[in-house]
Amino acid sequence: MSTIHRTQDFTIIREKDDVIIALRDYKKGEVIERNSSSTITLTEDIPKGHKIAARQILAGENVLKYGYSIGVAKEQILPGSWIHTHNLATGLSGLLEYEYEKTEPEALPAPPAHLLTFDGYLRPNGEAGIRNEIWIINTVGCINKVCEALARMGEGEFKGRVDGVYHFPHPFGCSQLGDDLKYTQQLLASLVVHPNAGGVLVIGLGCENNQVDDFKSFIPAEYHHKVRFLKAQETDDELSEGMRLIEELVEQAEHTRREPLPLSKLKIGLKCGGSDGFSGITANPLVGVVSDLLVAAGGTAILTEVPEMFGAETILMNRAANQGVYDELVKLINGFKQYFVNHGQNIYENPSPGNKAGGITTLEEKSLGCTQKGGRSEVVDILSYGNRTTKPGLNIVEAPGNDLVSVTALSAAGAHIVLFTTGRGTPFGGPVPTVKIATNSDLARRKKHWIDYNAGQLLEGISMDDAAVQLLSQLVDIASGRAETNSEQHGFREIAIFKDGVIL
Repeated sequence: MSTIHRTQDFTIIREKDDVIIALRDYKKGEVIERNSSSTITLTEDIPKGHKIAARQILAGENVLKYGYSIGVAKEQILPGSWIHTHNLATGLSGLLEYEYEKTEPEALPAPPAHLLTFDGYLRPNGEAGIRNEIWIINTVGCINKVCEALARMGEGEFKGRVDGVYHFPHPFGCSQLGDDLKYTQQLLASLVVHPNAGGVLVIGLGCENNQVDDFKSFIPAEYHHKVRFLKAQETDDELSEGMRLIEELVEQAEHTRREPLPLSKLKIGLKCGGSDGFSGITANPLVGVVSDLLVAAGGTAILTEVPEMFGAETILMNRAANQGVYDELVKLINGFKQYFVNHGQNIYENPSPGNKAGGITTLEEKSLGCTQKGGRSEVVDILSYGNRTTKPGLNIVEAPGNDLVSVTALSAAGAHIVLFTTGRGTPFGGPVPTVKIATNSDLARRKKHWIDYNAGQLLEGISMDDAAVQLLSQLVDIASGRAETNSEQHGFREIAIFKDGVIL
C-alpha cells in the first residue's frame, strides 16, 4: 500500500486519514510537522507503531485509517493525542446484510522473466511438489508417540534418499462425532495428498472413531499409489512393520528428481500472526504485491483467518469474480459470525493482547491490515475447511485466525509455502515451509533465527516493487530446494486441527 507522506519518524497512509502512525517512540511536547503549513504538538507520550490524532475528533465520530473507519471515538480526542483502546471502540455489531458491488479487476504486474520458473517435483497427476518428503499421518492421537518414533528412525535410516521423514502429531480422531469427525478426516486426507509428500504412511490404532478403512474413502484413488496403511493393533510389531512400509515409500519417492516447472504451478498461503502497528504498512501489503505477481503468472494464493476479515470483508466481497463466489463469501463470513454467537462469544472480541501492545486497537483496524495480504486480485473460489484448491488465482479458505490452525488449513488447501507476517515474532512452522516476514527491522535484527525476510526495510528506503522482487526471488529459491526457512532448519513443524463438536 502506497502512503501519501512518510518520514523516518512517522507516516500518513491516506489523505483523509485521521491518524498518523509513529515510526519511533514519541515524548509529550514533541512537534510533528505534517507539512510546511501544519504542525501538531503531542499531548502525551506515544509508543512506536501507535496512532496519533491528526485532528480534533468528537465523541461518536468514525476514526479513519487506510481510508476506512477503524472504530468510533469514545470521547473527544484532541490533535496530538494517543488513539488507542482507552478512547477508541469498535463500530461493528451483529450479523450484516451485504450487496454485491463488483470492483472491476485491475491489471496485475507480471513477475520478472527470470522468476517465472522453479525447480520442483512433478507428480504423476501434474501437480508440483517443492519437497520430496515422507509424511506419517496418524488417524488418532493415541499413537502420536509411535509415529514420532517411526519418524525419528526413518530420518536416521533414509537420510539423503528423500528430503526428510516427518510426523505431525495431533490429539483427535477418537471420541468425535458427526461433522466434527468429518472435518478432522477431510483435513488429514488433504495433508495425505499434499504434493510436498512423495509418500505417506497412514497409521491407525484400530479402535478409534476415525477407522483406517473409513479414512481411506476421503483419499481420492489417484493418490493411493503413494500411501501405505498400518493398523497398529493388528500387527505384532508396529515399529518394524512401519519401517518396512516407509522403506517402500522411500524406494518409490527417491526416483523423482527436480525439474524446471512454471511458476503457475506454485501455491502460497497468506497468514499474519502477532500483528502490530506496522503490519498494515509493511509486511502485509508486501505479501499482497507478491500474491498479485504470482496470480499474474497463473499461480495460486490462498487467504484465510475469516474472523480477521470482519470489518474489511466488503473489500474482498466486491472483488469476487462472480455472483456465485460473492454469495459463498457472504455465507462464509456470516457463518463464522454465527459460530461466535452459538458459543456465546462477542463476535468482535479481537485483537489479541499482543496486537494491542503493538498498536492495533480494534478488529476493523486489524482486518484492514490483514486483508491486504490478498493484494488486488479477484477472489475466484471459496473453500470449506479442509478442502483443496482447484482454481488458480486468489482463493479464500474457511479457518479461524489461530496461527497453528490456519497455517494447517492453508497447507491442507494445497499451499506449498506459507508467507507468515509478524510484528511480534514466533518460532512456529507448519507442515510446509513457513516464511516468517518481520514487519519491523527491530524484530528482524533481534530474532534472526525466526525471521526469514525483513519487510521493515520498507520504512528505511527500499521500494515496494524492489522488496516484492526480493521476496519472490527468495520464495523461488525455497521452492527449488536451494534454500530452507528457519523453521525448517530448526525442525519446527507441526499441525493443529480446528475442533467444533462434542468429545465423548
